[in-house]
Amino acid sequence: MAAYDYDLFTIGAGSGGVRASRIAAGHGARVGVAEERYLGGTCVNVGCVPKKFLVYAAQYSAGFQDAAGYGWDVEAKDHDWKRLITNKDAEITRLNGIYRRLLENAGATIFEARATIVDEHTVDVGGKRVTAERILIATGGWPELPEKPGVRDYAITSNEVFHLEKRPEHIAIVGAGYIATEFAGVFNGLGSRTVQIYRGDKLLRGFDEDVRDFLDAETAKAGVELRPRTTIERLEKAGGCLRATLSDGTTLDLDAVLYATGRRPNVRGLGLERVGVDLDERGAIKVDEQYRTTVPNIYALGDVTDRVNLTPVATAEGHVLADTLFGNKPRSVNYLNIPTAVFSIPPVATCGMTEAQARAVYPAVDIYRTNFKPMRHTLSGRDQRMLMKLVVDRASDRVVGCHLVGDDTPEMIQGVAVAMNAGATKAVFDSTIGLHPTAAEEFVTLRTKVPDPA
Repeated sequence: MAAYDYDLFTIGAGSGGVRASRIAAGHGARVGVAEERYLGGTCVNVGCVPKKFLVYAAQYSAGFQDAAGYGWDVEAKDHDWKRLITNKDAEITRLNGIYRRLLENAGATIFEARATIVDEHTVDVGGKRVTAERILIATGGWPELPEKPGVRDYAITSNEVFHLEKRPEHIAIVGAGYIATEFAGVFNGLGSRTVQIYRGDKLLRGFDEDVRDFLDAETAKAGVELRPRTTIERLEKAGGCLRATLSDGTTLDLDAVLYATGRRPNVRGLGLERVGVDLDERGAIKVDEQYRTTVPNIYALGDVTDRVNLTPVATAEGHVLADTLFGNKPRSVNYLNIPTAVFSIPPVATCGMTEAQARAVYPAVDIYRTNFKPMRHTLSGRDQRMLMKLVVDRASDRVVGCHLVGDDTPEMIQGVAVAMNAGATKAVFDSTIGLHPTAAEEFVTLRTKVPDPA
């Protein structure tokens, strides 16, 4: 008889956990999966997927206005928030079903209950104890709220924003990262008076400085009120609204306050300390290159390890782990040149090094940059521009960074990432025939270097 109930027991059925579980089961492993909230995890339920639907909805507002320049007489009526949320929920339910079928068809057993680790081979799942040769923790991240007066009583996070009963007429978004910047664009586009409050001096810390400067200007131009170098010190009820007292002494009366100031690894109450799984200073699970924790038969991947917190990365890690452990196909994830996008309005897309990172690594760097009005807006009349930038290692001529802001740029960056991972040089870009008329052809027509900084 088998020594354990399962060969692999996965805690968390998000993108990474589901991929690892179904691939492992496909290799013949006996797999159990526990999920206490929703199949598909953050991305499917309260992350990438529903957020993209809301971004699409917000973009229609500008589209209706722009249509006049192309001869259309379109009257934009009031937006129906409830209909949007209902339609979004229906699609999420469909996707939940797909994730369920992926696991069941692979032969994995699903436990819809909270799981905690009892010992290095035992898991308590909904009051039932099961044993496993290997345990995988893929519980993702969880939004956090600061301990400021009233914030934890009245503010919402990216978990709750997708289930608001009505669209707030006046909303404050706190934060300057991916989530905050995306929701500022969403609510501004849907007609809410939107203010974005953040401690730093620019949006998107860690991104290329040209991208940050450009997006700041485009976001403000679109109508979002930016409040840099500012924090909320107190949040309280004031009549029928929320009153936010800011660090500069001013107050705002709001319908909602959305905090998007960070997420922490979702490890609370898992029982990790009971078995000796080590965490870092941020509470992330420490793993080696094979996703093994400090307990040899317990593994972790995805956002709970707080390394590269992107859904496709968690998915790739899950697949690699399953192939390595159960498929006799040891391999590793390529973490170089991972493309990423911020679905702000306008969106940001990037791959590889920022200019600052490249200058810190290479003796000499060449920069190619353009800033132009895209063809779409020559007739729309909208004052919206596009930024495209390539960072090149001068010695090898390799393109080591690509940074874009503007419509459709997330659709462009995937192909560029393939080229960069293939080692494409600037000469290769230059020798490629452009696709005309598109914004993307600028990739292969950039010829003039930006002068080196003094």
